[in-house]
Amino acid sequence: MQASLYLDTKALAWPSRGHTSTQHSFQPTPTLRFHPMPPVSAVATSPPPLTHQKTHSLPPEKVELFKSLEGWASQTILPFLKPVEECWQPSTFLPDQSLPREEFMDRVRALRDRTDGLPDEYFVVLVGDMITEEALPTYQSMINGLDGVRDETGASSSPWARWTRAWTAEENRHGDLLKTYLYLSGRVDMFKIEKTSYSVPYWSWHGTENNPYLGFVYTSFQERATFISHGNTARLAKDRGDPVLGRICGTIASDERRHEFAYSKIVEKLLEVDPTGAMLAIADMMRKKITMPAHLMYDGEDPKLFEHFAAVAQRLGVYTAHDYADILEFLIGRWRLEKLEGLTGEGKRAQDFVCSLAPRIRRLEERADERARKMEPQGVKFSWIYNKEVLL
Repeated sequence: MQASLYLDTKALAWPSRGHTSTQHSFQPTPTLRFHPMPPVSAVATSPPPLTHQKTHSLPPEKVELFKSLEGWASQTILPFLKPVEECWQPSTFLPDQSLPREEFMDRVRALRDRTDGLPDEYFVVLVGDMITEEALPTYQSMINGLDGVRDETGASSSPWARWTRAWTAEENRHGDLLKTYLYLSGRVDMFKIEKTSYSVPYWSWHGTENNPYLGFVYTSFQERATFISHGNTARLAKDRGDPVLGRICGTIASDERRHEFAYSKIVEKLLEVDPTGAMLAIADMMRKKITMPAHLMYDGEDPKLFEHFAAVAQRLGVYTAHDYADILEFLIGRWRLEKLEGLTGEGKRAQDFVCSLAPRIRRLEERADERARKMEPQGVKFSWIYNKEVLL
């Protein structure tokens, strides 16, 4: 998983009913009013304040819907998981610790030699990716808290529970591998990184309200985002002379894409059996904006750490505001939202909102890029790389 850029798209939101977005009802206001657009950051802004979070917004009859889909999930979703025997493991990509000491040390030195060609800003982005992967417990907790699909016992035979357990195991390898590689590289301050990782689970917010409609929209979007981000770090590593790291990031990207397919299939099914409910959920999550727990990460020094990390990712082309709009357009096409039928009046208004959103995001992005080009380059020190300064 990877932190998707937190776009300041307040002007794109459904109008509120006198409460904050974190208290938003699952049923959005049916009337859309578009106000003049406020200034938008070129890349990221501070996340919304953590106020009271709404919980358990799924009506009881919708819980039963997910129980009725268990046979479908067994046949359609579980095959996206790989058998344990076919799964890669982190040790495959790391120096073999069973080798004689000097040969093992030679492998570590070779790893460090390869990473010498990678610039400091690359490590800022790679660390941010790793910290987000290390926040896996927050994602698993969120998914397992979704009504109608949670693992009630920790060993449930429900296909939803089996998916969550196996998905968690597959994802767990990502942070383990990246963290070990970063440690062996010698290029980063592991204490500062670990301190940042420790902060993330305390400040996570997804806006999914224990609602699987919202939860599966969220995971569809963020798995696509992580596929893009890890794919770009793979490309940069290969271009800068570290093919092993390139293969690592590419392998992780492949996992994320496979998981994206599974979650997108679930939303696709919900659009088939409950088009208005699913459409309202997509609109609700896009109104809230897709964010990740890492947008609240803190190293004890930089209160705008995520904004600065996101700015570096934008400059390197690892994950950009343009990608956010691309993902939205991609999912609109995959789910065929523009041609979706059988909607109520409220569902049609949600459809219009979502399908017109990407062009509006792009216009905001263009204005922000224009303002950014007029600004002097800013240097920021990152504790992750021993307080070295990189340009935003």
